[in-house]
Amino acid sequence: MTTTNKSKTKKYIFITGGVMSGVGKGVASSSIAKILQSRGIEVTSLKIDPYINVDAGTMNPTEHGEVFVLDDGTECDQDMGNYERFLDRDLSGTNYMTTGSVYKAVIERERSMGYGGKCVEVVPHIPLEVISRIDHAAAKANAEIVITEIGGTVGEYQNILFLEAVRMLKIKHPKDVLLVLVSYLPMMNEDNEPKTKPTQYAVRTLNGTGLQPDIIIARSRDPIDEKRKEKIAFNCNMREEDIISAPDVSNLYEIPVNFEKDELGDTILQKLSMRPRRKDMKEWRAFAERVRDAKEPVRVGIVGKYFSTGKFVLADSYLSVIESIKHASAHWGVKPELHWLDSERFEKGGAEGVKALEELAQYDGVIVPGGFGARGVEGKLAAIRYCREHKVPYFGLCYGMQLAVVEYARDMLGFKDANTTEINAKTKHPVIDILPEQKKLMAEQKYGATMRLGAYPAVLKKGTIAARAYGAEHISERHRHRYEVNPVYVKRLEKAGLVFSGQSPSRRLMEVAELPREVHPFFVGTQFHPELKSRPLRPNPLFREFMKAALERHRAEKASRA
Repeated sequence: MTTTNKSKTKKYIFITGGVMSGVGKGVASSSIAKILQSRGIEVTSLKIDPYINVDAGTMNPTEHGEVFVLDDGTECDQDMGNYERFLDRDLSGTNYMTTGSVYKAVIERERSMGYGGKCVEVVPHIPLEVISRIDHAAAKANAEIVITEIGGTVGEYQNILFLEAVRMLKIKHPKDVLLVLVSYLPMMNEDNEPKTKPTQYAVRTLNGTGLQPDIIIARSRDPIDEKRKEKIAFNCNMREEDIISAPDVSNLYEIPVNFEKDELGDTILQKLSMRPRRKDMKEWRAFAERVRDAKEPVRVGIVGKYFSTGKFVLADSYLSVIESIKHASAHWGVKPELHWLDSERFEKGGAEGVKALEELAQYDGVIVPGGFGARGVEGKLAAIRYCREHKVPYFGLCYGMQLAVVEYARDMLGFKDANTTEINAKTKHPVIDILPEQKKLMAEQKYGATMRLGAYPAVLKKGTIAARAYGAEHISERHRHRYEVNPVYVKRLEKAGLVFSGQSPSRRLMEVAELPREVHPFFVGTQFHPELKSRPLRPNPLFREFMKAALERHRAEKASRA
């Protein structure tokens, strides 16, 4: 089928939420995309964030969740990570938009006479820009179906214009547009029934925008019964088979499998007047079962600082790290037990601080993920030193690599005040620093240009842990950082035993630092974020090897106690 023919038959699926935020629209969108992809349909996924921010780069991860970075450097919502993981496909900035980016584009077009002197209005020009972007993303992916998640909840002022775009498309292409409402059915107590009234009100609110959902995904603690489906269908003017049960699951990779129990794929194809296609979720189903059925525990400590707002927010801040651990664990058939370790505990002096550090011995592996700022840094450095000296498998991601270099310089080179200039601009030994050309840009207040964002190539040294893990000499991984290993200190660090096993093609930027395997079972830090490209069926090689080292430690400790 040619691109022209596909453009004539292109289908649209929109996902919106009701009742409350955080109900799982992103995972529902990803699951629908996976179901359709498994039937041989070419799909692509988009996210619309209803924020005035032009992108997610300035959003606080403790409030909004992880900032996910694409190959092209786009800083976007964490749901984009789910899309990539479920589809096993790299997406681009064309798959992401915010209210701010849409308004910015319309205003810039108006300023350059792109509208030919017409009076530019919020409606229809903002919804038309949204539709244009969706069509552009679909054309770029040569997609038969384009799936767009609309952020926020029905009834909020922020997403009205995006719903208006759906309404306009529905008028023009009534048989090619499908609207899915993801809604929540709360329970008052353990013995109560799931309540459908909030969902009914969500549908009524959606009706007020001129839209009627074609499918309702009913989120709840337990599978909803036929009585609840009947009640929702009757009150929302829908068929019972269009109400899809979405109970809580032990891992999100079971969700597409659960949706297919209610024949969601068949329902979607029927409504879009598309021919049924053979299902093929064999590999995905096997992966979901491995995650669910794994029994052998491997304890992983994650040393972070976002604890004052609660564990719930912390998990969202490091979502891709968590999922990468799951991918690698499933590869080895083990069950990861994640423990959030407050780095500030390791900063305490006396017996309390020593006890906190000694507790690290109970973990099979320790990760220091990316981050910014000075809070908790000395605690992270103490934890890194403990892992290095006591041979606990250690994996440092971005900031975790930078701090590993700082710790090594302090202890092995004797530079007691060694630091990153992010923390101490006046340190005598700035082993982590902003490069001269970056400093010039910062002096000109061009802060965005000082960050390395998106995919960059790296060259790996043969025979190192990194090279053996990837099985390649040349790799590409995603970055989001401003500070680098200071080239001035590289030779001294290498002479002291630290191996820079990954470098930029110019050899100027250090991408991977490690200790030889004969010195430490696994001590690796990456300047890039390997978690951003890990996939369920293709775990990132370094996460895979980290979990292998952790598993070996777990089994060795178990054998020693036997």
